[in-house]
Amino acid sequence: MLSVAGADHIITMDLHASQIQGFFDIPVDNLYAEPAVLKWIKENIPEWRNSIIVSPDAGGAKRVTSIADRLNVEFALIHKERKKANEVASMVLVGDVKDKIAILVDDMADTCGTIVHAADRLVEAGATKVYAILTHGIFSGPAISRINNACFEAVVVTNTIPQDGHMRDCPKIQCIDVSIMFAEAVRRTHNGESVSYLFSNVPY
Repeated sequence: MLSVAGADHIITMDLHASQIQGFFDIPVDNLYAEPAVLKWIKENIPEWRNSIIVSPDAGGAKRVTSIADRLNVEFALIHKERKKANEVASMVLVGDVKDKIAILVDDMADTCGTIVHAADRLVEAGATKVYAILTHGIFSGPAISRINNACFEAVVVTNTIPQDGHMRDCPKIQCIDVSIMFAEAVRRTHNGESVSYLFSNVPY
């Protein structure tokens, strides 16, 4: 639809599967929220050096290892076995979160069942605080009430989806503004400069 509508270049962020870029016959720049996430962690979690980065599922292992490496902290992951779609059966934590600040990182949160379960699991395992950082905050159905009732210090999302309404309904939700990254990607594309600089740096 985008190609047929006349787009000749696409800039997006944290595609759920990076292979999606290959379905286009026009250039696609898939930006990463990771540089902005690292900046947020360092500026907003004073004890971030005693943190552990946690993936709520095995699929996000690559994302959390990358962030953990750049912060020089450990990582853990939660292995979940699903009985059927949208229903989590059991969760096994791989890694030691005892007496650490657990930072759950994922690319998106829809109904938030998984991350709320994961947060409970981390507290059971001895984590002192739990944060969640998600690129795309969809927050459909019972998501907001689940977050309000969960044990998160903060649930941090970017504004790839407008968050003003969600932030009004849930004081735990905080927002990272990524508009500057998109603006810089557009500027760099327009001027023929390297966009890959933005894969590991924040332009502000």
